[in-house]
Amino acid sequence: MSKKRDLLLSTALELFYRHGINSIGINEVIKVSGVAKKTLYSHFNSKEDLVLKALEKRHLTFVQWLEAKLENTANNNELIDTLFRSLESWFDGDEPELGDFNGCFFINTSAEFHDAKSEISTYCRFHKAQVRQLIQSKLSGNSEDLLNAICLLKEGAITTAYMTGASSEVIENSVKILRRLVMC
Repeated sequence: MSKKRDLLLSTALELFYRHGINSIGINEVIKVSGVAKKTLYSHFNSKEDLVLKALEKRHLTFVQWLEAKLENTANNNELIDTLFRSLESWFDGDEPELGDFNGCFFINTSAEFHDAKSEISTYCRFHKAQVRQLIQSKLSGNSEDLLNAICLLKEGAITTAYMTGASSEVIENSVKILRRLVMC
């Protein structure tokens, strides 16, 4: 990847994640990155193409981060604790590879694109499915109910922590609920 393309993509991802897709125009990406408009369009066909590539970049970063966090979990309780403590660390700004916490980039982006059939919405669903598969691969046993509960509480925790700033409380409640399910 060329340095200018990488700079444009990193700048766009940072701006889109911090301010929203619809709030940031191509001119703002060009201004902040210091790269010419012609160069941007030589690498990306449109703003939608830039958004898709930003989603891909964030997906790879997030999935690699999550895989590393969950790598050594040996049972469902460890998986739950590690997953939710890692999320809390992200919420609190202690995960440099993920940057400042501004909610879920995929939820935020999906909320801005109302066409469920668009490439952008499709990619957001793909990301969520991939994260779900990763969590499922770490579960002991094949409990669809536990997987659903983990994924729903994870999404709720991300949204609630972003909206309220109450990361510790939302994590404690999520872990407490999930531990009860594991014991059943």
